[in-house]
Amino acid sequence: MSRTALIAIGGNSLIRAGERGTIDEQLANAHATARALASMVARGWRIVITHGNGPQVGAALLRSERAAGEVYTHPLDVCVATTQSEIGYLLQRAMEFELRQLGLTTPVLTVLTQVRVDPDDPAFTDPTKPIGPFYTKKEADEKQRRLGWNVVEDSARGWRRVVPSPEPQEVFEQPIIHKLMDDGMIVIACGGGGIPVIEHEGHRVEGSEAVIDKDRASALLAAALGVDLFVISTDARQVYVDFKKPTQRGLDRVTADELQQYYDEGQFPPGSMGPKVESALRFVRGSGKDVIITSYEHLVDALDGHDGTLIVPA
Repeated sequence: MSRTALIAIGGNSLIRAGERGTIDEQLANAHATARALASMVARGWRIVITHGNGPQVGAALLRSERAAGEVYTHPLDVCVATTQSEIGYLLQRAMEFELRQLGLTTPVLTVLTQVRVDPDDPAFTDPTKPIGPFYTKKEADEKQRRLGWNVVEDSARGWRRVVPSPEPQEVFEQPIIHKLMDDGMIVIACGGGGIPVIEHEGHRVEGSEAVIDKDRASALLAAALGVDLFVISTDARQVYVDFKKPTQRGLDRVTADELQQYYDEGQFPPGSMGPKVESALRFVRGSGKDVIITSYEHLVDALDGHDGTLIVPA
C-alpha cells in the first residue's frame, strides 16, 4: 500500500539568493524541485505539495501600489490568492513534465486554498510579519500616514510594512484535497500559508489583511489529511544546533522531546528555523508520525535515512 506525505516547499525552491525572480528563473527552479518530488512519486508515495510565497506576494503588493493611479488595487488576501495561482501554475507545469520523464502520468492539480483565522487572534493587535520591499524612513513614514500601514526597521536594511500573522485554525478546502488525493492526484495547495479569511455568521467569509506562516498551515493540513509523513523542504540539508559556531552539528535523528529542549534553549531563531521546528513538533505530537527537514536536493537520500533530519515521536 502506498504511503502519503505532505511536502512544504520553502521559498528557495523558486527564487534563490541573488536572483531577480524572473518567471524563467522561477520555472527552472521549479523543475529542479519537481525532479526530486517526481522521484518520490515514482517510489510509490502519494503527495500533497504546499509552498511559500514571500517574494512573490511582495512583488504583487508592489505592482498594486505603483499602478494604483491606473488600475484598481489588490488587498493583501487577493495578492495571496494571485500568487497561489501563479506559483501553482509553475509548479504544476514542472511536476507534469518531470513525472512524464519517469514514465508517470499522475494528474497534478492546484487548489486555491482558504484558511480560517480567528479575528481575536493577538497577532491582529501586534503585527510582526514583514512583507514587501524596503523603504527609506521618509518613504515609510509617508506610507504610514497615507495608507495606515504599520512599519518597522528590518535587519538594518531599511523600513518595511508589517502585517498580522495569525494562527491557522482550519483549511476550508481540506475535504476536497483529501478526496483528490484519494483519487490518485497530486495536489498543490495552501500556497503562502493559505488565503487568510474570517468566517462570520451564516458562513459569510471575509478576506483578512494578514499572512499565515506556511509551515504552520502545512502542519495543520498534514494532520487533518492524516498523512504518514510531513516533509519541510528548506535551504538547509539538516537542522543544526550551534548554527554557524565552531561547535555546529547537524541532527540526523532526534525525538520530539530532544528537539523541544533545543528549541527552549533558543537554538532556532524566530526568523529562520524556529517556525519550521515549531511546526514539526506540532505535527509529531498531534499525529504521532514522523517529520523530515531537509533541502530538496537531499530529499531522496533523507527518505532512505542517509541525510536530512528525521524527527520522531519518541
